[in-house]
Amino acid sequence: MQLVSAPPATGDGFLDWFVGAHGLQHKARAAKRSLCRLFPTMVPVCAVRSNESEREKAAAISYARSVRALPIRLVTVRKNFDSGVETVVTSYLNKVKRYCPFEDVQIKSNPKNTSDVSAQVEAEGERVLKAIAPRDWVVLLDERGLDVTSEQLATLIAEAGDKGSSALVFCIGGPHGHGSQMHKRANVSIKLSSMVMNHQVATIVLMEQVYRAWTILRGEKYHH
Repeated sequence: MQLVSAPPATGDGFLDWFVGAHGLQHKARAAKRSLCRLFPTMVPVCAVRSNESEREKAAAISYARSVRALPIRLVTVRKNFDSGVETVVTSYLNKVKRYCPFEDVQIKSNPKNTSDVSAQVEAEGERVLKAIAPRDWVVLLDERGLDVTSEQLATLIAEAGDKGSSALVFCIGGPHGHGSQMHKRANVSIKLSSMVMNHQVATIVLMEQVYRAWTILRGEKYHH
C-alpha cells in the first residue's frame, strides 16, 4: 500500500486537497464522487455532501470487507514485560487470534552487550531480520513514520493480504530505534504517536489498534 503524508488522510480534507491540487473547483461535487469510486478503501463515500438517506451514508463509511487472514507477527526488541503489561498484551493477543494467526517474537536488547549505540542498533536489527521471511510485509514502528488512522491501519492489514504476502510483520525497535538495515527492509514506516513510547506502552497501543483494525474490517461495533 502506498501511503503519502502530504494530503490529509481521509474524508473531506483529502477530497478537498485532491480537488484543489487538480484544479477541479469548478466541478468539485463530480470530482469528489469520481474520487470516491476510484479509491473506495481510503476515502469514505459519505465525505461527499449529498441528499442520500442516513442509512445509505452509514453504509457508505463502512470499511468492512472480505479479508485474507494473513498471519501477523510482532517482533519487538525488549526485555521481559512487567506482569501487568504481560496480562494486557496477552488479552489483546487472544482477541486478535480470533481473526488471524498471531505470533509474538521477543528479540534481546543489545545482544552484543556493547556501549556503542550504533553497533547496538545494528546488532538488534540483524536479529530482527532473522525473524522476517523474504515475502513478509514489514511495518516499522518509528516516531518519524507516517501518521495513520485506525481505518488506514485496517486498510493496510487488508491490502497486505491482497498482495500475497506470507505474513504481516510489525517491528518495534529497542530504546535507540531501528538501524539502517531495518529501514531499508521495511515496506512502510508508521508511528503510533508523535511522543516517544517505551516498548511496553508501544506494544499495548499497537495490539489494541490491530484488534481495532480487525473489528473495523469485520464491521463489528468495537470501533465507535
